[in-house]
Amino acid sequence: MKTASLSKHQLMSDAQRQMHELMQEPQFSNREKLALTCRILFDKGHDAGLAGQITCREQSTNTFITQAFGLGFDEISADNLLEVDADLKPIYGTGMANPANRFHTWIYQQHPEVNCIIHTHPTHVAALAMLATPLQIAQMDTCALYQDCAFLREWPGVPVGNEEGKIISAALGEKRAILLAHHGQLVVGKSIEEACNLAILIERAAKLQLLAMAAGQIQALPEALALEAHDWVSTDRRNKVNFAYYARQALKQHSDCISRSTK
Repeated sequence: MKTASLSKHQLMSDAQRQMHELMQEPQFSNREKLALTCRILFDKGHDAGLAGQITCREQSTNTFITQAFGLGFDEISADNLLEVDADLKPIYGTGMANPANRFHTWIYQQHPEVNCIIHTHPTHVAALAMLATPLQIAQMDTCALYQDCAFLREWPGVPVGNEEGKIISAALGEKRAILLAHHGQLVVGKSIEEACNLAILIERAAKLQLLAMAAGQIQALPEALALEAHDWVSTDRRNKVNFAYYARQALKQHSDCISRSTK
């Protein structure tokens, strides 16, 4: 066996190289990715009526794409998304943006590396938020959020004012996720794929935490190994490969969300 003498670092590097060489990513537009993300998260329990917003920055302008207020995640398609400016005024599409999108504008202003924001109220995240308890990452599958999830203990009320945008953006800091006490979750990504994966993970992590808390005391992960796992699953290629799988799942049930049934 040729690889028997290789170190873990060498094996990890080789696997990363193979992912870049062999794993192909589907070529969806941002509108299609955003529509797919809405359907993916609907299927994964993030639906809460009209609560929650998903946005992505338009790279060439000071605008972003989001869903029209009044439509649920399961009704979003690439064709009915809006493009709005920083004042939430639509410049493309019909309808109005969710007024709570205002706090997204503050995150985009203060975090120029962020290109996608997902805010939802999934069941297990909402239940953990009711306990005003920070997210604890103590299981390998959720290590992408290890030391990468902030916590806002004080609920600032309905997030439709500029004050809430300033508070949430500041509390997020340099992390990619935040648990909002008495509210829900917010994740950010440099790409739509990254944000979608983190949104799925934070709900799974909250579910695991509630189950573990009911059974006993959660045991902490070794920090060095948890950080290694965090970095291993947080690469751009890994995010895109994961997203491609979730997109294939979604398209089996929701081919109407993009202009083509396959891509």
